[in-house]
Amino acid sequence: MNRWTAALVGLLGLAAALAAGHLVAALVGPSASPYLAVGDAAIDLTPQAVKDFAISAFGTHDKLVLLLGMAVVLAASAAAAGLLSRRSPLPGTVVAVVLGALGVVAVLSRPDLGQLGVLAPAASLLVGVFAFRLLHGLATRGSTPPDDARRGFLITAGAAAAAGVAGQLVGGRVDVEASRRAVGELTPARPAPAIPAGADFAADGTPTFITPNADFYRIDTALSVPRLRAEDWSLRVHGMVERELRLSYRDLRERDLVERTVTMTCVSNEVGGPYVSTADFVGVPLRDVLLEAGVRPGADQLLSTSSDGWTAGTPVDVVLEPDRGALIALGMNGEPLPVEHGFPARLVVPGLYGYVSATKWVVDLELTTFAARRAYWLERGWAERAPVKTMSRIDSPRHRSTVGARPVVAGVAWAQPHGVAGVEVRADGGPWRVAELSAEVSGSTWRMWRVELDLPPGGHTVEVRATDRAGRTQPQARLAPVPDGATGWHSVFFTVA
Repeated sequence: MNRWTAALVGLLGLAAALAAGHLVAALVGPSASPYLAVGDAAIDLTPQAVKDFAISAFGTHDKLVLLLGMAVVLAASAAAAGLLSRRSPLPGTVVAVVLGALGVVAVLSRPDLGQLGVLAPAASLLVGVFAFRLLHGLATRGSTPPDDARRGFLITAGAAAAAGVAGQLVGGRVDVEASRRAVGELTPARPAPAIPAGADFAADGTPTFITPNADFYRIDTALSVPRLRAEDWSLRVHGMVERELRLSYRDLRERDLVERTVTMTCVSNEVGGPYVSTADFVGVPLRDVLLEAGVRPGADQLLSTSSDGWTAGTPVDVVLEPDRGALIALGMNGEPLPVEHGFPARLVVPGLYGYVSATKWVVDLELTTFAARRAYWLERGWAERAPVKTMSRIDSPRHRSTVGARPVVAGVAWAQPHGVAGVEVRADGGPWRVAELSAEVSGSTWRMWRVELDLPPGGHTVEVRATDRAGRTQPQARLAPVPDGATGWHSVFFTVA
């Protein structure tokens, strides 16, 4: 068997294995697909420093980069297995078994999969070994006509492709978009105040005040976005409560809905980073639901769980604050939640970083203690309580750009839930200038700012800092996001022509 044929045998065996696992996973749970399960396990086991680098380097494309990297590694491993098996199928068989076993272990480690989930990697292992040995035999038997070998290769490739497509079609049989459309308009009994004129300085380079759903940042651990229909969804409220609740989507839909305009921020956001957005959320007050359940004394953590098993721990005293405005959100910017932003329901707790406040696809709320239960990111070294830090960012001019005389410097600041009281800008380490602020919407939202500077031709470095309504000015010292959010003044360098 020549080298190209040997490598092809390994690659086709891998394709058959992954396709079989994907097809079976469509029947027992899409996240049981060995490829996705191993990817999810890789995310969970990746050191925090590597995760931070991935988010910093690839942003919201970090998951795509991971999947492509896995594909390259698997393809290389399969080709190498084929090359090592030119004389005997044993090396390739061993590699197939090892890869299949990794899939089994990955699926068994997933908190969102039952025992049936192991059927997918088991099918992948069996089909991978069978296909590899079959193709190896066709390629090495001297008595086999070349046309028969080619026919066997084509049949295997076609079967793998058909199984993969079938798995995708069956796995996508849950019509989430039809469920979203059937929800209809989510009309709040208590709408949010109208956004006043002058709430942003978009003409000067700031974002628009409301972030369109398509542009709203997304940072989570889900390689495969959960697909839940509203009619199948329910929320369990239990633990240290007087009475356990089980709420359906209809139960929440029929309550008096409220609308709140909230700025959300990711703890992974570096100084000057993009992971901050604002939307109008419609939902049910979280505080009302917890009071209905009856929170027992001693409960200090609300442990929320996503349908994919991800967990977040929110301080109970924060969500019970009457003016905090925490929501079980059903809608976003005038429509039911987009699937990638948590449909059917998610949590929104103003003033806390997302990793402790913004569980998407939420299905379980447990009243417990921080001592008893450790949420996903707490186990990885992040802080227990994560209030959003006062921060400001320069959006215009862009770093290393060239501008005309008397440039307008503009940007955004946030200090949820207290609100931004002032923003100051300075050029080249000189005196601070007070910036003009946009119209204020609420303490739970960002605030735009701008200032015109009279600068001579040449290069200039401009810095910005904000002060919240409690009188706290953001510190100059640069700190990385771990463990409770970045600090420091954002700066840009530009040239005045």
